[in-house]
Amino acid sequence: MQVSVENVGKLERKLTVRFPAEQLESQVRERIVQMGRSARLKGFRPGKVPAKVIEQRYGAQIRGEALSELIGSTFREAVAKENLRPVAPPSIDTTGAPEAGEIAYTATFEVLPELGGVDVAALEIERPVATVTEADVDTMIETLRQQRRGFEVVERAAQAGDLVLFEYAAQTADRRWPEQGLERAGSVLGSGTLFKEFDAALTGQAVGAELEVDVAFPAEFRNPDLAGKLARVSLKVTKVQAPKVPELDTAFIRQFGIADGSLETFRTEVRANLERELANTLLARLKNEVAGKLAATRPDLDVPRVMVQAEAEAIVRASLPQGAQLPPEALVGAEPLARRRVIASLLIGEIARQHQLRVDGKRVSQLLGAIASTYEEPHKVIELYNADPQLMNGLQNRVLEDQVAEWVAEHAKTTEKRLSFDEVMRPNQAA
Repeated sequence: MQVSVENVGKLERKLTVRFPAEQLESQVRERIVQMGRSARLKGFRPGKVPAKVIEQRYGAQIRGEALSELIGSTFREAVAKENLRPVAPPSIDTTGAPEAGEIAYTATFEVLPELGGVDVAALEIERPVATVTEADVDTMIETLRQQRRGFEVVERAAQAGDLVLFEYAAQTADRRWPEQGLERAGSVLGSGTLFKEFDAALTGQAVGAELEVDVAFPAEFRNPDLAGKLARVSLKVTKVQAPKVPELDTAFIRQFGIADGSLETFRTEVRANLERELANTLLARLKNEVAGKLAATRPDLDVPRVMVQAEAEAIVRASLPQGAQLPPEALVGAEPLARRRVIASLLIGEIARQHQLRVDGKRVSQLLGAIASTYEEPHKVIELYNADPQLMNGLQNRVLEDQVAEWVAEHAKTTEKRLSFDEVMRPNQAA
């Protein structure tokens, strides 16, 4: 096998490979013989189909499969020989026809950049730390009670927290909506599901109250007849319902799978869940911190275009409904972030390689268990991951990135930032 390499860009390579045509012919003959032993063709006994018949019927298919396999094996051998590290499958160009007793093809692909040593000693990393307190457990239990609250009709005026049902019509400068009659709606006052003008107007009103309020509907409002318009809205309260929060008793606790209905057991379970969520969030924030600081050390690093494109697509796809088309302008806009993420990913991978960091199998199992626990049949999720190499590889890469982030934090100039549970889990609200 003869190999030559041409640099056609900073990271793009064109590999030309030549191998003896006899290698292909030998594989073709072998495959024809193997197929003849198993093929079932009308007019021939099983295993007795002549090689010439197999070649006439399946020759093109066999030759194509054999050529594809040979290209794959010789490509892997060639990149290993030339110490190249492709980042994606190559683009292959070949006629597949022998010339002067050889078959040639060219493979064009991008390679990983040479990163050299990645020194993290000078990095200044801020690592958030937090713990779950008894107050956090109390807050979560109260949240669970609120989530399962019901509502009961009351005869008094509406107040914050009440569910108010009402009928309404809106008059803009050019039309009434709806054209006839009234629309029906409802909202929990103070929940933020309605405009603040509605909440303010309905608070203190009892059943039967009629009132009017001016509302500036935002441009993104779901009703195009009202979106971006100022309207005079007429309201009529039809029902006021007060929240009824369930008691923290045995029956309530058993709804969460606590068989003995014990408050102590319930609090232990709630704390364990909060600590698990907190640990995952803290690690995610540390990983983002490390990734950002690493990427900032090599802002001008040449990175494979194919990796940036794939990351940009992932970023845009995450913000769209499943199956939606990816807008080209959104992909362009996502490229700067995608590029930073790729740089960070390459540096994280290089740190793992240089310092021989290996995936911790125990952590992989723990992460898989945590993911599976969120589904109704956890064992089926575990079976799915174990049966799908791609899914398992993604899980292992995630764990390795976690390990690298922790390694960097241990070897960089790291300072801890003490935060509360809410500041970690709900940073926008806490601020």
